[in-house]
Amino acid sequence: TPHPTMQFFPVFPSQGMAFTLQERQILGIHGLLPPKVETQDTQAMRFQNNLKKMTDPLEKYIYLMGIQERNERLFYRVLMEDIEELMPIVYTPTVGLACTQYGHIFRRPKGLFISIRDRGHVRSILDNWPETNVSAVVVTDGERILGLGDLGVYGMGIPVGKLCLYTACAGIRPEKCLPVVIDVGTDNETLLRDPLYMGLYQQRDRSQAYDDLIDEFMEAVVDKYGQDTLIQFEDFGNHNAFRFMRKYSQKYCTFNDDIQGTASVALAGLLAAQRAIGKPITEHRVLFLGAGEAALGIANLIVMAMMETGMTQAEARKKIWMFDKDGLLVKKMDANQDAFIHDSPGDVHSFLDAVETIKPTAIIGVSGAGRLFTHNVIKAMGELNERPIIFALSNPTNKAECTAEDAYKLTDGRCLFASGSPFAPVTLSDGRVLTPGQGNNAYIFPGVALAVMLSGVRHISDTVFLEAAKTLVEQLTDQELAEGRLYPPLSNIREVSLQMAVKVVEYVYAKGMAFRYPEPLDKNAFVRATVWDTSYDSLLPDMFDWPGVSFSPRTG
Repeated sequence: TPHPTMQFFPVFPSQGMAFTLQERQILGIHGLLPPKVETQDTQAMRFQNNLKKMTDPLEKYIYLMGIQERNERLFYRVLMEDIEELMPIVYTPTVGLACTQYGHIFRRPKGLFISIRDRGHVRSILDNWPETNVSAVVVTDGERILGLGDLGVYGMGIPVGKLCLYTACAGIRPEKCLPVVIDVGTDNETLLRDPLYMGLYQQRDRSQAYDDLIDEFMEAVVDKYGQDTLIQFEDFGNHNAFRFMRKYSQKYCTFNDDIQGTASVALAGLLAAQRAIGKPITEHRVLFLGAGEAALGIANLIVMAMMETGMTQAEARKKIWMFDKDGLLVKKMDANQDAFIHDSPGDVHSFLDAVETIKPTAIIGVSGAGRLFTHNVIKAMGELNERPIIFALSNPTNKAECTAEDAYKLTDGRCLFASGSPFAPVTLSDGRVLTPGQGNNAYIFPGVALAVMLSGVRHISDTVFLEAAKTLVEQLTDQELAEGRLYPPLSNIREVSLQMAVKVVEYVYAKGMAFRYPEPLDKNAFVRATVWDTSYDSLLPDMFDWPGVSFSPRTG
C-alpha cells in the first residue's frame, strides 16, 4: 500500500505527454497516455492557448495552479516566458481574490499548515514535508493579507505566490522553497461563519501561546534545515511584523518583505524620479498616507539614503511626514513612529490640508484604502511641483490610492507615478503614451533571496535593501524613464533579479556578511550557474554497454 503522502507528493515528476516511450515503459504508465510523445514547446503552446480563451482572472489563477500541481516545469516555463501577463495572476492583484475565495476554489493543498493546536510538535510537522533540502521559507499568519485584512488560513495563497516568483524571477529551484501558514485563528466573522472555511474556528490567539508558537517554529526551521535558512515574514499584522523583525533579525536569517522589500522598491522609484527630475533625494519632502509597517519601512530606508549623502539622521527625518486615519502624525501614537513625529504645522484636518500645508514633492500611499488621493489632492500636487511624485502603492488594484489615468491626466502628464498593482499605459490628449511604473516587490525579494541563499548570510541588514534599490535603478534606461517608467519592464525581471543577486553577493562578501567559503572569484558566473532549468530531465537510469567484454572462462 502506498504511503499516504504519495497522494500529495508523487514519486516522480510529471511530464505529461512528454514522457518518452522508454520512460513510459519503465514507469509502468505505457498505455495510460495517448501515443504521441510531445515536446515541451507543444505543451506550452496548448497551455498558452487555453489561457488566452479565459477572460476571468480567477479562472486563470485556478488553471495555472492546476498546471503547477500536475507539471511544475511546464508551469514555470510558461510563467517565465509571459511574466508580464501572468504575474498579476499568480500574484497581485488576483492572488488577493484567490485568498478570499481559498476555501471555495480549493483543489489540492500546497505548503505546510501549522496551527496553534500543534504547539510542541512543530518539528515533527516539518518532518512530514517531503523535501529535505529547503533553503527558503515564506511564512504568514494571515492577519493582514494585502489590503484585505484578516483572512486566517486563507492567507496561504500569499506564501505560495511569493515562492512562485522566487523561481520565476530568480531561478531558485522550487524544491528549495517552503510556503507556510501559521493558523492561530481569525477575527474575520465572515470566515468564522463560513462552513467552507478551512482553518480553526476561533478568534485570533493573541496570548503568550502565539509568541511561543512562532519561537518554536523559528527554532524548528533552523534545527531541520540549518542556521542560514532564509525565513521571509509575509503579511503579519503591523504590531507583530515590527516586533518579530526586531526580535529575530539578529538571531536568524530573516526579513519582512512588507517592511523591507516594500521600502527597497519604493526607494528605487524615488531614486528613479530623482534621475528624471535632476533633484537630489535630500531636497525632497515626502508625505505618506498611512503610517503602518510599509510607510515606516520606506521612511527609514529613505533616511538611510539621505544620510549616505552626508545629511544627518535628524535632518533627514524632518523631510518625512505621515498622515493616517487619525490625522497628521504630530503626537505619540506608536513607539515605531516616534522618529517621524513633528511639531504641528497648524490646522490640518484632511490629507488635502496636509498637502497644502507641508508642500511635499512626493506623496506615497500605503494606506490599504482605495482612492484616497482625490482629484483635489492630485491637482494640488501638480500646482506645487513641476514634476510631482505620486506613488499609490496599496494592493490589490482596487485599494490603490488613485489610478494612473487620474494621476497623469490631472497633472497634464507631468507627474512621476508608480503603483503597487499594475495599471495599463495612459494616452494623453496630446497623443503621448505614458507607461506607469509598477512598484512591485518582486523587483526586490527574489534577487535578494537568491543572493542571501548563495552567500550564506546569517543576518540580513537594511543596507542590503539599500544596495538592492540602487541596483534596480541602475537597470532603468533613459528611454524607459522618458516613457514614464520608474522601473524596468516586468518582461526583463529575470535579468533584473540575476543582476541584483550578483550585486548583493558582491556587497555581502565585501562587507563581511557572507559565511559561505571559499568566496567565488567570478560572482556573475557563480550566480548564473545556479539558475534552475525548466527543461525535462531524463528519468531513465544511466545505461551503457561494456564493448568487447567476455564473460566466458578461458579454455586451454
